Amino acid sequence: PKTDIVFLKVHKSASSTVMNILFRFGETHNLTFAFPQGGGFQLYYPHHFLARFVQGFNPQSPRRFNILCHHMRFLQPEVQKVVPSSAVYFSILRNPVQLMESSFVYYKGASAFSRVRSLEEFLRQPRRYYSPASGDRHYARNLITFDFGFNPDGDVSPERVQLMLKAIEASFDFLLISEYFDESMVLLKEMLCWDLDSVVSFPLNTRDSSTKSTLPDSAVEKLKAWNRLDWEIYTHFNRTFWERIDRDIGRERMRREVQALRERQAELARTCLQGTGSVAPKDIKDSSLRPLQHGGARILGYNLKQGLDEELERTCRRLVTPELQYSSLLYKKQFPPPPP
Repeated sequence: PKTDIVFLKVHKSASSTVMNILFRFGETHNLTFAFPQGGGFQLYYPHHFLARFVQGFNPQSPRRFNILCHHMRFLQPEVQKVVPSSAVYFSILRNPVQLMESSFVYYKGASAFSRVRSLEEFLRQPRRYYSPASGDRHYARNLITFDFGFNPDGDVSPERVQLMLKAIEASFDFLLISEYFDESMVLLKEMLCWDLDSVVSFPLNTRDSSTKSTLPDSAVEKLKAWNRLDWEIYTHFNRTFWERIDRDIGRERMRREVQALRERQAELARTCLQGTGSVAPKDIKDSSLRPLQHGGARILGYNLKQGLDEELERTCRRLVTPELQYSSLLYKKQFPPPPP
């Protein structure tokens, strides 16, 4: 199995669930993570990534880390300083329409969104509310483009778009698509030579549906135009995603693999979880399993069954541990605090 991995964690794109998969694999195989300095949760985002943002990085020593997966704004020459040259690079993309709708709720406090009542209102006159100079502008325009390291206010000429797509293809081995999450996990398993249980997951950092809304078609068209660079990235890599599946796996085998993955997930859900699935934050009994609540979203979590045997409890707990708690736990393992 491949153990050297760079995952560009694009915001609001099922990336917390992928991160849980990487955390579990890394923990099981005693791999090292490139943690943010001091055990924070983001690599000085929204600044472009620098190697010195990583805890334990030293330009004089050739120490490398196995897995880099915390939020960052991608800058490959710097990333290459902290991971082995053999590392596999991947990311996951979400349809920019749903992505922006999610960002609007989650980052409601961002300067571009704070003065409008709805995303539709913002999209009617985005330039009235959006300032390219504001430090949090990226949440309101071309967030994917920004996270990949490019200018979200950049030119949308076909030449420019082609250059950007070529640059992403040159840096990344493959991009997954969050709308086809199970297929993406099968592809991930294939690309990394992992087994099925390594890519099983329960959805993490998801919202309660009460905060989700559907945009009218007119607003969707405005949104695509406003996030044109993101739309170009998404449509291109959605196409190459299926081309790769056809080339490397085939639709029939993919169907069988997805079936097996879903069956295993259902089995684990029956084994691990109380009730049928995710619950509202107020109903999560174990506070260490309560995800961070942010913006206007209600982020759901899980309750574990009581009385599981020790090994099973551990497996189940890892599957539902929210990203911030899991990150802190692994950080303390890798950098044990000095005894008092």
